[in-house]
Amino acid sequence: MKLLVATSKTQGARENDFTHCVEGELLWIAPCCDDDECGCSRSFAGLNSHRGTTTALVADLPDFTYSDYTEALRSSLAAQGWPADAADETAKEMLAFTAGWEVGVVLERRHEWFVERLLPAPPG
Repeated sequence: MKLLVATSKTQGARENDFTHCVEGELLWIAPCCDDDECGCSRSFAGLNSHRGTTTALVADLPDFTYSDYTEALRSSLAAQGWPADAADETAKEMLAFTAGWEVGVVLERRHEWFVERLLPAPPG
């Protein structure tokens, strides 16, 4: 199953990068506010830490089932005050999102715009 996980890869490539998640933690794309000064519009949210990170890795988790994923979402949503019954719909949306990306790609976001984070080659 392709899912988003927190990664330190490419962290620091942008001056406003941050990561408050645990490396490898499952992520979701939480709704964001309209305040451009707030970091939520450029971050992914950790299911366990309930914190944000500006980089997400598309990872293949072959032993993780759809049931595992919906339960992780349900638990996280409930703990954060979101409707837990949205877990199934959120899981479907997240799986549809990750289906469009290759495993190993690091992503960044700006509101509803997502792009692979590419780093320039080191000087040679």
